[in-house]
Amino acid sequence: MPDIAAIVAEIAGEMRNAEDRGTVASYIPPLASVPIDKFGIAVVLADGAVHVAGDADEAFSIQSISKVFALTLALGAVGDQLWSRVGREPSGSAFNSIVQLETEHGIPRNPFINAGAIVVCDVLLGRLQPREAIGQMLRFVRELAGDDEAIRLDETVARAEQDTGFRNIALANYMRAFGNIHGDVRMVLGTYFHFCALAMSCRQLAMAGRYLMDGGRVDGHRIVTASRARRIAALMMSCGHYDNSGDFAFRIGLPGKSGVGGGILAVAPGIASIAVWSPGLNEAGNSHLGQRALERLVQRTGWSVFEPREG
Repeated sequence: MPDIAAIVAEIAGEMRNAEDRGTVASYIPPLASVPIDKFGIAVVLADGAVHVAGDADEAFSIQSISKVFALTLALGAVGDQLWSRVGREPSGSAFNSIVQLETEHGIPRNPFINAGAIVVCDVLLGRLQPREAIGQMLRFVRELAGDDEAIRLDETVARAEQDTGFRNIALANYMRAFGNIHGDVRMVLGTYFHFCALAMSCRQLAMAGRYLMDGGRVDGHRIVTASRARRIAALMMSCGHYDNSGDFAFRIGLPGKSGVGGGILAVAPGIASIAVWSPGLNEAGNSHLGQRALERLVQRTGWSVFEPREG
């Protein structure tokens, strides 16, 4: 095993001094005010060791990373029935695109684009009231992260999403017209916006991702089956970065999910759960320095899933 503590510290130093940092998301006012010089990284190894550097303990809005946890909950609720309403293919389009819904009869390409995640919320509301679904999500991520108090919902972000989320409102109503949203659109969107408003640190996020690193288990306790954890990770690899997913797989080679808050959750199966955060985004809406940091991490550790293993 390479010296992970040294590698994490080196990467944080390199990112701290980087000049090209991307552009913060400006369409959600609370995100637009986040200082662009922030950078955090956390690596949780399979043996439980935790290595952090930079702003790894500062909470940020995880945004679309929450879609991983929402998908996990929806699969737990309805199993493979979910796939009759949401696809499993890369979209090749921006995260908030409406174009494909017309030709594909209101069925989103995958659960990690906005339209797909809105359907996932509707599935959860088939059994729960919005307040119950939001509470379930909060309890779930707290349990996964082993943190009963600090992880919270940022109501300021949730309200800003509601006030500015015109495209998401259009997506939900369009899918409702095709019969793929069953509940009250306002309640579905309110749940979706609150999921996106989860605030977590890199340390908490990396801890929460351990079940995907360890075959569906956390500290020996089964969260999901090994096959379900593997399938969620496969979707993260192929769809986790919108129309930048292929390039992420090419350059980094890990299952990962990004959010416009600048976070990325990545998993080296059997080895590590990794979270990075830098609020400046690239043109596809993914953290610019976050991707660079992960690329350097896999170069120095050989953790890419495409790297030959001994034995």
